[in-house]
Amino acid sequence: MKFSELDDKMRVFETAHDHCVLPGIYIVVRLDGRCFTTLTKDKHSFEAPYDLTFRDMMVDTVKHLMQCGFNVVYGYTQSDEISLLLNLNENTFDRKERKLNSVLAGEASAKFSLLLGDMGVFDSRLCQLPNKQLVIDYFRWRNEDAHRNALNAHCYWYLRKEGVAPKEAAAAFSKLSVSEKNEFLFQRGINFNELPSWQKRGVGVYWQSYGKEAMNPLTGEVVNASRKRLYTDTELPMREQYSDFIAEFL
Repeated sequence: MKFSELDDKMRVFETAHDHCVLPGIYIVVRLDGRCFTTLTKDKHSFEAPYDLTFRDMMVDTVKHLMQCGFNVVYGYTQSDEISLLLNLNENTFDRKERKLNSVLAGEASAKFSLLLGDMGVFDSRLCQLPNKQLVIDYFRWRNEDAHRNALNAHCYWYLRKEGVAPKEAAAAFSKLSVSEKNEFLFQRGINFNELPSWQKRGVGVYWQSYGKEAMNPLTGEVVNASRKRLYTDTELPMREQYSDFIAEFL
């Protein structure tokens, strides 16, 4: 059998289940760290519940993903997760799901591992969102989740640092309301509202335009050229203001 015949015969088994995201559908890629609790708390002992070095590694990973060949208009990270909003007309790999997931998971894993000096692995999944409101709702969901996680994490790790066992520390807050958790922290000298915004809301990364002097090679004139660079936003808004903020990218 000729190679071309063999290639045609076998290629179908590799591509038969290819699914592509339809045109006109927004794509949000969500990546999550695999076994990051063990990696960051047991193996590398990052500060709990939040660590600036770990945060910056996640932000640098987001920036890498926004410059590795895909048209990403907004990146967001909180805890060990990343969300990427692709341009509506992004057509890399013909919008094949398996290619988007495998390449972005591989890029994220490779970049984070280099930053950490150890193996850090991400999984990836696609959210296919048919309208702008669902894109806004997605990022509102992750923003609200960051707030919930921050409150729970600060309560949990306060007890853990006092020597309380993990299961007991988790059980202590399982039935408490948000106000009760806030009061628990306040009674111990922690005003949750005054904690850094990035812990409670996550971090956004997006493109900003700026002017830069350049020389016109034809005329020798000095002109003001427009360039783009990535901006890291650690002071994201919340609730309806965050909805309006996300709408600007759409």
